[in-house]
Amino acid sequence: MSHVGVPRGTVRKRRPLALLVAGVLTIPALAGCGSSDEDATAAVAVPQDVAPAGRGQVAEGGTVNWAIDAMPATFNAFQADADATTTRITGALLPTLFPLDAKGTPRMNTDYLKSAKVVEREPKQVVLYRLNQQAVWSDGRDIEPSDFVAQWRALSGKDSAFWTARNAGYERIERIERGANDLEVRVTFAKPYGDWRSLFSPLYPKEVTSSPDAFNDGARTTLKATAGPFQLRSVDQGKGTITLVRNPRWWSGQAKLDSIVFRAVKPKDRTAALVEGKVDVADVDAAAAHRIVAAGRDKGGNGQPLTHGPGWEAGPAAAMRSWAVAHGSDENAAAAARAAREKTRAAAEVYAAEQDGLRAYVLRKSLEPAYTQLAMNGESGPLADNRVRRAVARALNRQEIADAVLSPLGLPAAPLGSHLAVAGQRGYHDSSGALGDQDTKAVQALLADAGWTRDGAAKKPDGSKAGSEGEKTKGKTAEEKADKAAKDEKAAKDEKTAKDEKTAKTGSDNKPGDDEGFGRVLAPAPAAAVQSAALLRQAGTFSDAYADARTVAGTGPAEGTREKVTAEERGPGGVAGAYAPAGTAAPAAPAKAADPVRGPLGKDGKSLTLRFVLPSGSGSESLRTVGDKISAMLDAVGIRTEIIKVSDASYFKDHVASGDYDLALYSWPATAYPATDDRPIFAKPVPATDGSLLVEQNYTRVGTDHIDQLFDQAVSELDEGVAQDLMKQADARIWAAAGSIPLYQRPQLVATDKKLANVGAFGLGVPHYQDIGFKKPQAAGPPANRKK
Repeated sequence: MSHVGVPRGTVRKRRPLALLVAGVLTIPALAGCGSSDEDATAAVAVPQDVAPAGRGQVAEGGTVNWAIDAMPATFNAFQADADATTTRITGALLPTLFPLDAKGTPRMNTDYLKSAKVVEREPKQVVLYRLNQQAVWSDGRDIEPSDFVAQWRALSGKDSAFWTARNAGYERIERIERGANDLEVRVTFAKPYGDWRSLFSPLYPKEVTSSPDAFNDGARTTLKATAGPFQLRSVDQGKGTITLVRNPRWWSGQAKLDSIVFRAVKPKDRTAALVEGKVDVADVDAAAAHRIVAAGRDKGGNGQPLTHGPGWEAGPAAAMRSWAVAHGSDENAAAAARAAREKTRAAAEVYAAEQDGLRAYVLRKSLEPAYTQLAMNGESGPLADNRVRRAVARALNRQEIADAVLSPLGLPAAPLGSHLAVAGQRGYHDSSGALGDQDTKAVQALLADAGWTRDGAAKKPDGSKAGSEGEKTKGKTAEEKADKAAKDEKAAKDEKTAKDEKTAKTGSDNKPGDDEGFGRVLAPAPAAAVQSAALLRQAGTFSDAYADARTVAGTGPAEGTREKVTAEERGPGGVAGAYAPAGTAAPAAPAKAADPVRGPLGKDGKSLTLRFVLPSGSGSESLRTVGDKISAMLDAVGIRTEIIKVSDASYFKDHVASGDYDLALYSWPATAYPATDDRPIFAKPVPATDGSLLVEQNYTRVGTDHIDQLFDQAVSELDEGVAQDLMKQADARIWAAAGSIPLYQRPQLVATDKKLANVGAFGLGVPHYQDIGFKKPQAAGPPANRKK
């Protein structure tokens, strides 16, 4: 059904949200990763890692078992509960007219199109598609203009009987008609649409899109007609498998594999599935990645013991002591030691056997087309003031955070400089300069200008409101105020007293909903709909993905509980629960000299404390590690954080989406169509009739009219260069608004059978399913020349 926005407290299934947890990995550097000794200073594109091979080098036949998180709820990619698995499977079954290449750029798919271009701009935009005359559905019917017409009518938003989650772009179409013949599709737009390449991907047969019943229900469980290199053979909910087989009517290069079996395997069970040979391709966590690399390095054989695994971490000295106790005169101690040694020996044998199984795999790695961000809720509290948000942002050492996440994996460690593209994508531009780098003096000036000082924590209220309600300056936008404060910190300090007494009010550009804004669309284009329903599914399962990556001592609270940890309890720069080994001397007390930076800040007796909401699941230790790093950085400039640990299931739904947080960590996927897909994320919230905010997908609730205008101009701009320039301007404004701070592009780790080609970490691109297969055996050649 059609909706205009998303009320506060409502989870909308629109652009896909990828929760952060899978992005934070801290393990020893993976051998053979080739990491640089020099710190990266700019975001670097990382190529695909897919073992590329020409079709002539790939054998015919075979089956690949491909791990997926769970069985998809639907095969209709345009429904609200479609997820990443839906997208992966339909990519092998249905036409994608402009798939993304290795650099994330849409490229015309010649399997389906002879040409596609804008043929008229005035008086209205007209796009003419010329179809490949060989392109047919698996039932033998030609792909024809009527398929385009049916999909447009289903997704236009004009007929509420079609339960669609998005209509971006389709609502701009005025009509679709047959061209000179049945191989031409002529699309006329009522309003210009620069992202027209995002439309009709995937393209469904008209049998699916011509009636609400077929669209809403029929395509959820099966696809009777497809038009890809594979077709759907079976769905077995009991076994958790979806089997695809070669499409005998496929007109292009025949698929190399006989079949692909997508098999539901929970992230926590991936290592066991690999060891047992149940899957050939699987996304893995850092712990599994480390074991795969170690297995390839150890090679095994010759009966040599492994240099890692159970018992190894104790070291030779501990092993000697254990042996001595086991053979000592104290019978009770000896029995306990022998039992412990036997348990360790058995675990080591199991581990070694598992390593033998993992030697059949290789780790493929790249960077995901997604980035992790620190989100700041600008609806109320101290963060409603742009100066405070900017201070928080400039207190962060984003390079240090990126180093902690990416360097151990041998991936380029650099903070991302854009909200609207990732490194390597066309249009990527580092606009972070609009906010500025880490700068303690600038942070102090911004906070002082906002009225937060060391003296303010003890000062009694004088009748004015503390926090955001009393800090809004009349006549200037918050962005302008922040820029002035950062440039002239001395003046800000000298005038602090006067400014504390000054009544303030933000300019209308930052006040949520002071105008009606621009037209809202139902949802973004297809490139973004890869995890829409996965919001809650990931919230419930992401803790499993990293249960084995035990990089932090201790465990989180029980599910369903909230645990609060303040900065004071952690200590300066410390981590909650940290301890020293027995016998370690206590550290000397720090000198009590006055520190102009440290110390809690406050205003009118109220301290500057922010609620930092994090998930508490057993697999979320690495996420909390990043949270602790951020908390320590803020503590160093006088901003206290109260870490609130909540159950995984409630993390997004009850906190991020509903606005019950000050700080939070989560991720957004990248897109080739930012003017369409990213607008709902950064759209200025507008008030609803019930007093709540319609935030679309802008969970930070920070936006401006100018940002909205730039998006609207870009989506209607047919000159790609001009559209990119508009997006750069929008990104600079988003940085200046400081609602969300990109931290790093997320790592992508995939285990694949060593014999497989053209599959692995696809990075910004998409799979070419017909080219995936097993490498042909190497022909025996003449012996290599040996040095004498």
